[in-house]
Amino acid sequence: MSVKLWIGNVPPEASDEDLVELVKRYCIREGKVVLRVDGDGTRPGRVLEFARMTPVELEEIVGRIDGLSWRNRSLLAYPLLYAT
Repeated sequence: MSVKLWIGNVPPEASDEDLVELVKRYCIREGKVVLRVDGDGTRPGRVLEFARMTPVELEEIVGRIDGLSWRNRSLLAYPLLYAT
């Protein structure tokens, strides 16, 4: 099963690779950015997808990332979609 994670309030200067590495540091699983939402550029968001991860594992990642201070930003994280 694959799961998707929304991370908001991403620093505008952060690359997709920077964000993937940050999440990997906290959950030891590598995801990939599948969607970028930049809007006006002040509070960008990203959707990451993880293969072979259960919803319970995703909730653990959310707990580690939500509220995390990174590059002078407080990240927002929550499960977005559950896909098979």
